[in-house]
Amino acid sequence: MLISRNIRATTGDKVVSWVFLLPVIIILAVTAFIPLGYGVFLSFHKFQLNIPNSKPVFIGFSNYIEFMKDKLFIKSLTNNIIFATISVSMELIVGLVVAMILSEDNKMSRVMITIILIPMIIAPVVAGTLWRMMLDSTYGVVDYFLELIHIPGVRWLSDPKIALYSVILVDFWKFTPYVAILLISSVKTIPRSFMDSARVDGASPWKLFYRIVLPIISPVIIIVAMIRFIDAFKVFDLVFVMTGGGPGNATEVLPTYIYREGIKYFRIGFASSVAVVFITVMFLVSGIFIRLRTIQLNRVE
Repeated sequence: MLISRNIRATTGDKVVSWVFLLPVIIILAVTAFIPLGYGVFLSFHKFQLNIPNSKPVFIGFSNYIEFMKDKLFIKSLTNNIIFATISVSMELIVGLVVAMILSEDNKMSRVMITIILIPMIIAPVVAGTLWRMMLDSTYGVVDYFLELIHIPGVRWLSDPKIALYSVILVDFWKFTPYVAILLISSVKTIPRSFMDSARVDGASPWKLFYRIVLPIISPVIIIVAMIRFIDAFKVFDLVFVMTGGGPGNATEVLPTYIYREGIKYFRIGFASSVAVVFITVMFLVSGIFIRLRTIQLNRVE
């Protein structure tokens, strides 16, 4: 009798859980899964949106073959990898340093946390516009201050060799506070007794960090890295506002490439095929990060 009651209670809990999840599932189906499925469908078709009364024409894998041969696609993918790798690496390193400095619960730390949040709360379009003006080689304030100390001005956004790294710098400025806040919260969850015991045993600050702090917060670091890598890989607003993919194609990334082909040239089928590959890569990258987190959690336990 007791077993049957437990089974009924478990079944009832599952039903209630699915009832609460149902609205989310419906919203995701309407806003994500159905458009994604339609995008996959269009990726196998030729569909020129600017032609009146045009209809999708099935062409198989021709769209996929075409963009794989496109040098601009390779350039965009390369820029994406460079952008995400450099920006996320710098954000994690600096964010971790800031987290260690500001993890103490005192008034100064709380004030500094409030200050460093300012870049994060600025909308990406606004941040991109501000930095585009400040980095302008003609009237930008950055080159103005460089010239005051007798350093030649830099063509931050007009030099093909520098433009991508200038956008990376802005992304680093904007999202490092986000990484730092998440890591500060993680550091504060470490039991104080662990730290005090290590200090009593004569552990140096470096050993304290390397032996205790880093292993405990490493699963959080992996998740933060995953979130930021995916977010950096799909960067659009900063690049579009600051450089538009230029000069030339120096800062072209996959999102701007998809936008150009789909919205500017109305090649919906072709753009959909690139988007499908883009989403697939993001899915695989997420799986790798989640797997790394699982391995790290097992080590910590």
